[in-house]
Parts: sequence; C-alpha cells; structure tokens
Amino acid sequence: MYIKNLSLKDYRNYDSLNVDFDKNVNIIIGNNAQGKTNLIESLYVTSFGKSFRTNRDSELVKFDKDFAKINIEAEKEYFDTTVEVLIKKDSKKSVKKDGATVRKTSELLKNILIVSFSPEDLKIVKEDPEKRRKFIDRELCQIKPLYYECLSNYKKTLLQRNMYLKEEHIEKSILDIWDMQLARYGSKLISMRKIFIEKLSDFSSKIHGSITDGKEILHIEYNPNVDFVEDEKELELKFYDEIKNAYRNDLRMRTTTKGPHKDDISFYANGINMRSFGSQGQQRTCALSIKLAELDLIKEETGEDAILLLDDVMSELDINRQRFLIKTLQKNQIFVTATDIDDRVLENFPEAKIIKIEKGKIENK
Repeated sequence: MYIKNLSLKDYRNYDSLNVDFDKNVNIIIGNNAQGKTNLIESLYVTSFGKSFRTNRDSELVKFDKDFAKINIEAEKEYFDTTVEVLIKKDSKKSVKKDGATVRKTSELLKNILIVSFSPEDLKIVKEDPEKRRKFIDRELCQIKPLYYECLSNYKKTLLQRNMYLKEEHIEKSILDIWDMQLARYGSKLISMRKIFIEKLSDFSSKIHGSITDGKEILHIEYNPNVDFVEDEKELELKFYDEIKNAYRNDLRMRTTTKGPHKDDISFYANGINMRSFGSQGQQRTCALSIKLAELDLIKEETGEDAILLLDDVMSELDINRQRFLIKTLQKNQIFVTATDIDDRVLENFPEAKIIKIEKGKIENK
C-alpha cells in the first residue's frame, strides 16, 4: 500500500496543495512551524478519521476559513482507493471513501493503514499507563473495527457509570445496568488486547534481537486490571463479579476502579523491567522495536504493507538505529519529517523524494 497523491484546501497553514509522492521514501524538510507535521497529520486523518495532535476538528481549519478539505489517492495490493475528508468549523466533518459517504468511523478503519512514530512514542516505555493504553487502542482500532465498536461502547458506558457514582443517592439496581454492559464490552476488549500483546511481543522480540545483535531478548507482558481467563463468557462473569466486589471502593472514590481502562503493559529485556531499570538507550530501542513490530503485525492481519510516518524522530535516534530503521523498511512507504537530514542517512535514500516546505508551501527538490 502507498499514498500516490495528496491535495489540501485551507488545512492548517496550507491555502492549497497538490503533491504526488514516491511509493517508497518521502523526506519532508523545513524549519519549525512551516507545515511539515501538518502535512503528515492530514494523511493520518484519512486513516483514523481524526488527528493525532488534537481532539478539536476546528483546529484543522485554516484560521480565517470556514472549512478544510483533504483528498488522497492510494494504491493497495489489489485496487486503488480514495478518501475525502471535509472538516467544517461549525459542524461535524464528513468523510467519503471511494465516493461513498462513511457513516461510522469503523467503516473507514482498515482502509488506509498508517503507523505514526514521533519523539513522544519514544517515551511510551517509561511514561504513564494511559499512553500505553492509547497505543494499544489506536493500533487495535485500525486493524479490528470490532474492537473500535467495543471500545466506543465501553467508554460511553464507563462515562455514564462514573457520572452516576457522583450522584448523592445511588440505586444498586440502576448501577447494575451499567455493570452488565461494562462486563460485556470490557471482556471483549481484554480478550482482543491479550492476543494483540502476545503477537506484538513475538514480532518485537525478533526485531529487538536484531537491533541489539542478539544481546537482549525483549518480552512484552499484558497486565489486565481484571483477572484473565481464556473463555470469554467466563471472563465476562469474572469481570462482573469484580465490579460488584469493588462497589464500596467505587462509592468512596466516586469512580469505576475495575476494568480495561486501568490496564497496563510491561516491557522486559533479559528479564529486567525496562520502565523501572532500563537506560534511556534501552527504552528507546524498545520503543523502536515496538513500532516496527506494528508494521509486521498489520501485514499479517491485513496482507497490506502499512505506511510509516516518522515525525521528527530521526534526530532522536543515533546513526546506527537510523540505519537499522532504513534497512528494515524496504517494503513500506515512509514519510520522514526533519529540519535537516544527516548526509549519511541520505546516502541510504538515493531515490527519495525530497519535499521542501516553507510557510505552508512546498517545492520539490
């Protein structure tokens, strides 16, 4: 899979843009605040239906304009596809895939497959559990629309339950309605997360071994907040029981304390917990291994090679890790943003398309 063409209208700091991309490597160069990240953000929007930088769609529209438009053309293994996103400041955005209106976000997912990698992702190992849960959710939503539906329903139910827990008088019978729904959707999330983490661990372990010349063995462990059992119906009942057992604690805390919204994952290299005892270099190598493993996992799940967005991340990696990244990504389309690129890296990209950006305008170099 690769994106052939992008056109923008009044998106962020772009008045208009129409650019063709190389099917392998595209290097986007410019000073800060010129529009490099805006460009790859627009590609991300066509995959996930939202930005990776903000939850406010209105921020994607140029300052003095009423709407913005994104159009892409992409080639998949067996057919071409187009996505059009119209973002209005004063109403909901509309999305079309191959000319047909997309009614639900789940209909858009699994179409344009994108993995993004930014300096923030290098912190995934050592920072708070919420970042790791978001990482799991983002990737699973993309390859499993069913996961997106379950996650959406779980979050709505959780919000309603938490709001009710803040009321002065609580009726157990009313709370039980949400308890059953949390158990129903939450058990499905836990089961899908378990499988995903096990596969991610297998793929990333191989990559990590290559980066470290076999000196480190990486293992990723899923830490569900609810005791895990393989049978999904049994897991649903166990989850329901744990919610009930946490009733007094939930009343005291005025929030739901049990469920996948409290899950976490742990990273071990040679049995050592990377979050607690890993050096910064080890943590970064771990994060890089995970990101590259995502590409392998998507390929296995969908049969397509995902597109990789490297947003200002090359400068955060030493030259050896940069070269490993380049060597590994021969089959994937890559977008690299940077203020400048080391000549030693450019030597590995002799056919790359260089795109220079200045004040929301581009020129091919």
